[in-house]
Amino acid sequence: MKGADHSMSTTLQRVILPQHRSADATALYCDVDGGDERGGLGAPGAGSRLSFASYFNAFPAAYWQRTTVIDRVRLTLTTRGAGRIVLMRSDARGVQTEVDAVPVSGNGEVSLEIALEGFEGGGWLWFDLVAGDDGPLSLVEGAWLTDVEPVTEGRLTLGVTTYNKPDFCLRTLEAIGADPALLAAVDRVLIVDQGTRRVRDEPGFADAQARLGEQLRVIEQGNLGGSGGFARAMFETLGLPETGFLMLLDDDIEFETESALRAWQFSRFSREPTIVGGHMFDLLDKPVIHAWSEIVRPENFMWQPASWDQHRHDFRTRNLRATPWMHELHEADYNGWWMCLIPKHVIERIGLSLPVFIKWDDAEYGLRARAHGFRTVSLPGVALWHISWLNKDDTRDWQSFFHARNRIIAGLLHSERPKGGALLSHARQHDIKKLFNMQYYAVQLSVDGLRAVLDGPDALHASLATAMPAARAAAARFPETQLYGPDNELPHPLRGRAPEHHGPKPEGPRGIRLAAFTARTALRLALRRDSELRPEPPELEYAKRDAFWWVIPRHRSVLIESAEGDGRFWFRHDRAKYRRLWRESALLTRRIRRDWDALAEAYRAALPALTSPEEWAKTFAGRD
Repeated sequence: MKGADHSMSTTLQRVILPQHRSADATALYCDVDGGDERGGLGAPGAGSRLSFASYFNAFPAAYWQRTTVIDRVRLTLTTRGAGRIVLMRSDARGVQTEVDAVPVSGNGEVSLEIALEGFEGGGWLWFDLVAGDDGPLSLVEGAWLTDVEPVTEGRLTLGVTTYNKPDFCLRTLEAIGADPALLAAVDRVLIVDQGTRRVRDEPGFADAQARLGEQLRVIEQGNLGGSGGFARAMFETLGLPETGFLMLLDDDIEFETESALRAWQFSRFSREPTIVGGHMFDLLDKPVIHAWSEIVRPENFMWQPASWDQHRHDFRTRNLRATPWMHELHEADYNGWWMCLIPKHVIERIGLSLPVFIKWDDAEYGLRARAHGFRTVSLPGVALWHISWLNKDDTRDWQSFFHARNRIIAGLLHSERPKGGALLSHARQHDIKKLFNMQYYAVQLSVDGLRAVLDGPDALHASLATAMPAARAAAARFPETQLYGPDNELPHPLRGRAPEHHGPKPEGPRGIRLAAFTARTALRLALRRDSELRPEPPELEYAKRDAFWWVIPRHRSVLIESAEGDGRFWFRHDRAKYRRLWRESALLTRRIRRDWDALAEAYRAALPALTSPEEWAKTFAGRD
């Protein structure tokens, strides 16, 4: 826009090109492969078109219009070669319209302005490069900018919680140190190290420390889990006068540093203090996203994607332009703490993390923030890569205790349904499925979690240091927790390996069939005279993905491949454990339902103290 003074412009979003990523990840940056040996991406020639309607390079206009004070944005591009720059927009239905087209030639700069209007229900902005007849057109650099002043000032602090992943942490520090724009925005990088393999001992740490200087602080404390590590980052942030925003980051990630800047700018320009979350892509399958936005379903108080269409979307098969639901504006109840920016004002107002070690701390915080009037936005274009949940199975290991206990505690604090709605029934169904599948250790920890709920809120801080060791120690009483690798002796299954299922996942029994199946199976297993001390040989071996909960109860003894693929587990029916755990799960669930209102009142009354900096300071003092 000629004649305008852009000396005070703020960069909202830089155009980023794929660096050190797998070839498949290119789909997140642009639509078509095109390169220039001198750097950049472009349309290779003669009328070819390269679109930046991509996850990382389209501008999510609907989110900026809905939440921030910005009413206009400016796209600036530096190009090489001849052709056209085509500015495009979409609406909430994914309908795409050309906004402007500008011819370019030689080495030049282009500046295009557009009003942020008409994006109420959804829509994006992006640009395409169209090569001319005389050769290729390449993009050198680009950015989306604004001349509006931010609402909230304050620098950005990054808080990384780690447990025995110093190699990942070092790579994160190196990525931060290599981005001058991020370094200019950062006040502090806080590494809360709770492991036995210290980050400071990792080869290369001294170089990273020298590059970051006083901006880096490593805090070493005993293992208080994710909630204890992130609470420590929140606690330290409250004492940093120049910090206005804290971004929480998991440790086992690959980090697109531009994402931190985008989240920071979005929150700075938000009309009201806003939590800004980043998406999670699969570290082992880079174009696959975990979910676009996440909610807690009110009827059964369980987390899930806002729509199942979002779950594990693969950008190799359907890009942004071809996926109508991506053009809608999606609301979120919370964002996972693999990457989540929280304004310091929110921390000051609602407190620190709930002291629950792991699981549900992020969801509970989002729901608590919403109750105080603070929204969470899972912002497209803000993301990192993390190991997918499909490559783990934390619902049947020591984390089962925290899954069970923390979900009910979060429900007691935030569920608006009488007696938590279907929460307790849903949790009880999970226990029954695990009992049918001979996962007695997981059910034992669920039962322990139910007891812990009844212990009340006063026990939470004290349990941070003891609950995880106790849960892990309990595994010694449950033979199915032993992982058999290639070198372990293991009886050969009588019928070999089950044929692997391909195609869509089969559906289990539902409705009347489910009720009949559950009653029939429960009685049959209660009467089945088996003991894990005198086990039947394994009847069959199953791949993890084929071990459906309604299939495994047919067997007295089976082998199941681990989620990580590094061995097998041997599950054996044991009537004594089955009967005991069935009874204890039912009785404790019934008791919590009966006492729900009193428990909810107690937990809600205790919440401000539980999450206060003062209470957390006592816990940190005992673990430094």
